[in-house]
Amino acid sequence: MNTTTGVRHGVGESVLRPDGRLKVKGDFAYSSDLHADHMVWGATLRSPHPSARIVRFDASRALALPGVVAVLTHEDVPGHPLYGMKVADQPVLARDVVRYQGEPVALVAADHPETARRALRLIEVEYEIRTPLTDPEQAVRGEGPRVHARRIDGRDEWGNVVRHVRIRHGDMAEAERLAEVVVSGAYDVGMQDQAFLGPESGLAIPAEDGGVDVYVSTQWLYDDQHQMCSALGLPPEKVRLTMSGVGGAFGGREDVSVQIHSALLALHTGRPVKMSYHREESFFGHVHRHPAKMWFEHGATRDGKIVYVKARLVFDGGAYTSTSQVVIANGSYFAAGAYDVPHVEIDGYSVYTNNPPCGAMRGFGAVQSCYGVESNLDKLARELGIEPVELRIRNAMTTGTMLPTGQAVDGPAPAAELLERLRRRPLPPPGEGVFSLPGGLNNTTRGEGIKRGVGYAIGVKAIGFSGGVDDRSVARVRLSLADGEPVAQVHTSAAECGQGIVTIQAQIVRTELGVQQVTVLPADTRVGDAGSSSASRISWMSGGAVQGACKALRARIAELGEGTLAELLAVHGPLEEEYEYSHRRTYPVDPERGQGKAHIAFAFAAHRAVVEVDTDLGLVKVVELATAQDVGRAMNPLAVEGQIEGGSAQGLGLALMEELHVKDGKVRNPSFTDYLIPTIADMPSVPIDLLELPHPDSPYGLNGVGEPPTLSSTPAIANALRDATGLALGRVPVRPDDFTHTEGR
Repeated sequence: MNTTTGVRHGVGESVLRPDGRLKVKGDFAYSSDLHADHMVWGATLRSPHPSARIVRFDASRALALPGVVAVLTHEDVPGHPLYGMKVADQPVLARDVVRYQGEPVALVAADHPETARRALRLIEVEYEIRTPLTDPEQAVRGEGPRVHARRIDGRDEWGNVVRHVRIRHGDMAEAERLAEVVVSGAYDVGMQDQAFLGPESGLAIPAEDGGVDVYVSTQWLYDDQHQMCSALGLPPEKVRLTMSGVGGAFGGREDVSVQIHSALLALHTGRPVKMSYHREESFFGHVHRHPAKMWFEHGATRDGKIVYVKARLVFDGGAYTSTSQVVIANGSYFAAGAYDVPHVEIDGYSVYTNNPPCGAMRGFGAVQSCYGVESNLDKLARELGIEPVELRIRNAMTTGTMLPTGQAVDGPAPAAELLERLRRRPLPPPGEGVFSLPGGLNNTTRGEGIKRGVGYAIGVKAIGFSGGVDDRSVARVRLSLADGEPVAQVHTSAAECGQGIVTIQAQIVRTELGVQQVTVLPADTRVGDAGSSSASRISWMSGGAVQGACKALRARIAELGEGTLAELLAVHGPLEEEYEYSHRRTYPVDPERGQGKAHIAFAFAAHRAVVEVDTDLGLVKVVELATAQDVGRAMNPLAVEGQIEGGSAQGLGLALMEELHVKDGKVRNPSFTDYLIPTIADMPSVPIDLLELPHPDSPYGLNGVGEPPTLSSTPAIANALRDATGLALGRVPVRPDDFTHTEGR
């Protein structure tokens, strides 16, 4: 039977998301909207100091406050006192020391959220303040206090370097002999926040079997469950998680936040516990993008052939490991950019400091290194007298190019084509009227000092988990009858963070089974692990699992004999199949030279930014941010365009305004009043050119699309600003006063 005849809203169509209208109308239920009978509210007491020893703790006044149900400390953690995604080094609740401003020290449960907050203010904690380590370069050199000077997970105490990634490819001595032109530069990236609108929240309900049911917004239910089981001292069958409505993520929900704390309070009190951070607390309650200090050197022939790249990257991971080990690896792997570079020498360091913890954010380390390498490449172009876009095209990767890690790119690598498409695009005309000026009505000079600039950049990163991770995803699909018509149910634990995986799962089922009515069940831990909604992997991995389950159902249907699907289901009853999808094997890189087949696929995106700068006022207007990206197969073209627009907006934010300012280990702007993100007034036109080159190894030929736009958007804008002003501008975000100083012209 032909299962796809007449199917609507299948793969390749711009299907509207089922949650879209609800979100626009304000009717969507986020995790902060959860409620249960007899519920109490949880709240967290956090350290005001980036480094201190806890001398005395007294909660007697808080416990005496009417309405307070419980106050918990580290002594109330029944299981392992430490947790973490990669390394269990972060205390559930601080025991004797605190290592960053905002570290959780105690928990309160009360019958009203305001009562819980009042109770926090009544807890007395005496701290012995210590001098924090805040300079990542000092951490690399082994100077200053050790952030972690003890034994963790059975390992001996270590210094402040989390990981040193060392990549050596080719013959650097020979490369230096061949290079006729050498340029170098230092480039810094500030600490960016994911700035999701929905703060961390969740609801934990104690169960009769001694376990707990937790409803939470997250990116990886099973990794949360693993860390929770360890801290709670419970087996997986007693720690059950269900996805709740997520108000944005972008990497900031990979680490646990309220999960363990709400469950502890629920198990202790025997009542449902809701936790919901307020906005300021949210800035302390999740990791951020690693700030970076980087140095790059390019060596090239006079006709513009890149001979070598040297790079040194230092990423500030803050007080705990989170994902710093793999973030610095990802940044280092792609520090030579989307180019064919025969000789490479890269050293990447992630370090501990007493600054806020940093971890996953969209682009995952490759954003920082892309900014550095693309900035230095423009410097090389100026030295050579070659147009920046032409220099990029001459050196662009192709299929078969050997990466710095010694792996050949075996899928599509359309770097040159993406850049050519942008180069051919007409430039936008000059604006008219006061609103077209940088700053709009705030431009008091009326534009006498405005200069226009154009900048290009291209980025590449791996898709999916790399370095030997056994990445798998499970899906269950069920066919049954409803009112005589076939219907399908899909069940995975894939986290819907706004990227549209719920929609794509339904599209795949319609395409594979020809069933129009498809229900996607809430993601939870009653079905196998789907892995994380990160690394631009979830459509590939969970899509592959759903497709596999559907194919297994089609095989069973074919064995049942002749008849329509409805007739066969009426006779044989509901049919169900579960499928586990995995990709080809990857391998860890060699620690001495960084060589190995670490990746399954690669994604490319390019941007051309057109900016106007009022050099008298330091005001910037991004006129246009055109982008071209290979998406493999556009599973849902409308959703793909939304991902690219959103990623480009975050790149613009990093280029011009987004930064958590940290001084002496303390965050100075933990609010959306002072932490600025792009609004509709800041966003330019974002023309999108989708290139569809099917990947040979993925379901439907799709490729990850969510992260690549964040790679090239920031350096394209920075390069355009340099083109307009002639300034070096070695740091993002670029500030207004950077344009009024003459250094670096």
